[in-house]
Amino acid sequence: MNQKPILRIRRRKLIWQIFPAFLLTILLSLGAAGIYFSQVLQKFYLQETVGNLSARSILLENAIEPLLMREDLAAIQNLVTRLGRETETRITVVDTEGRVLGDSDEQPSRMDNHGGRPEIRAALEGGTGHAVRYSHTLNRNMVYVAVPIRYEGVLVGSVRTSYSARSIDETLSGVRSRLGFGGLGVALLAALISLSISRRISRPLVKMKDGAERFAHGELDRRLPVEGTEEVAGLAEALNQMAAQLDERIQTVLRQRNEQEAVLRSMVEGVLAVDEDERILRINSAAGELLGVDPRAAEGRMIHEVARKADLQRFVARALAGSRPVEGEVVLRGEKGELYLQAHGSRLLDSQGESIGALVVLNDVTRLRRLENVRRDFVANVSHELKTPITAIRGFVETLLDGAIDSKEDARRFLEIIIRQSERLQSIIEDLLSLSRIEQESEKGGIELQEGPVRSVLLSAIQSCEPTAQQKSVELQLVCDDALRSRLNAPLLEQAVVNLIDNAVKYSPENSVVLVQAMSRGDQVVIEVRDQGRGIAREHLPRVFERFYRVDKARSRKQGGTGLGLAIVKHIAQAHGGRVTVESEPGSGSTFRLHLPQ
Repeated sequence: MNQKPILRIRRRKLIWQIFPAFLLTILLSLGAAGIYFSQVLQKFYLQETVGNLSARSILLENAIEPLLMREDLAAIQNLVTRLGRETETRITVVDTEGRVLGDSDEQPSRMDNHGGRPEIRAALEGGTGHAVRYSHTLNRNMVYVAVPIRYEGVLVGSVRTSYSARSIDETLSGVRSRLGFGGLGVALLAALISLSISRRISRPLVKMKDGAERFAHGELDRRLPVEGTEEVAGLAEALNQMAAQLDERIQTVLRQRNEQEAVLRSMVEGVLAVDEDERILRINSAAGELLGVDPRAAEGRMIHEVARKADLQRFVARALAGSRPVEGEVVLRGEKGELYLQAHGSRLLDSQGESIGALVVLNDVTRLRRLENVRRDFVANVSHELKTPITAIRGFVETLLDGAIDSKEDARRFLEIIIRQSERLQSIIEDLLSLSRIEQESEKGGIELQEGPVRSVLLSAIQSCEPTAQQKSVELQLVCDDALRSRLNAPLLEQAVVNLIDNAVKYSPENSVVLVQAMSRGDQVVIEVRDQGRGIAREHLPRVFERFYRVDKARSRKQGGTGLGLAIVKHIAQAHGGRVTVESEPGSGSTFRLHLPQ
């Protein structure tokens, strides 16, 4: 088969469409030149008229001078009236004060003072003045020329001649009419040429403009038609290629940004990027939460404006100043207490390897620090609590071995002390084992909860503590509805309530009341143990549930406590999915509450 030849459309170059426009520009320039010469001609006629009036004024000066010196105003008026009529020129004579002494077209007594007229003012200053303006007296434009009148070298007045500008305007009007008709023809021709050229050039350009606007709105998948002149078609092809490359790059950038956003959002570490001026470039949600700021509002602001934290500002300055990665600890102090952050900082580089700021990664180690402090305190407290009875036991055993065993009375007393210390040691160990068992079973989900009545558990706890309460003449009162039920582990809950009642009895004065009550509040069951003791100072309240923490160490040991009772209560409450709280003020007693899910 014979293939048809491919027809290639030869596109006209843009210059062959622009050239007529240049020709039109030349024609318009000629029109502008005509207007310019018209103005020059007007100026020439005006100068000729001014020169003519100046000559007339100078001739009148000699005729008016003697009349002015004799102050013959009637003669002056007759003279200017006659000469004005013969020369078709308006003549005005004024004295040095600007008063009109004679005028060829108007009665002097009806005319204003002419001292403020620019041409008169120039003449009274000794020169020749001229002006072109509208005359309200004659209701037309006039050309004015004024010359001074001197007598023996002394200025005695001024004579002004004026001529109507109508003849100049009439002469120039004909010139302008011819130029106007010629310009109108040129303009009409230019409009036709411009319309034809504009349609040929603008149509593809308009299409490209519309396509570029679509590109600007993100519609990069559409393409421009390749048509028109060689230059316009080439521009359309370049725009289509640019749109394709831009679409590909935008998709790549969006994909990378989304991946980066997902990584930053999923990070538990706080990420903070600043420029060389310590202005925040980027901050993820974790960093915003750590610093207590809104990430969107923080970006673009200075670090000291967003977070007034001296440690953080110093660390950012170190990261910006150093050439190597830096590490350190940042302590933030706020309403919730101290926040310990492990900070890692490094320089932030652009694609050319130039430094543009610093990247700071913040890792919250507050819990680890607190756990370390708890572990350290626990080891120290356990060592101290165990050391006391062990030291006592060893001391009295050595005393017995040194000969005190021969004294029956001393030996019995020492052995009783050894028994008490061993019982105290056993209580500490049992409480530690109980606490450890509760924690392990709670973590493994081994604590079984069953729905049951709350009152029976509280009643059993009160009965267990009744003997101790009776020894101190402390009355135990129970307030609880028989129908109140909750999901609970009866033995553990009883142990927790026993610990709370035992503490309340220990720190209650004689002949006082310890109130145990339970009630339903929303979706919770709240068990309260309220005493009338001396209360707890506010600074001790956050730590009373820590292991071995004692508000009054001497009194607590004297009363035989192990320092683990409230810690056991806390973990039993947590094992039930609840919590324990305390309210107390010195001198007003204390109220401990167990909050259990109903």
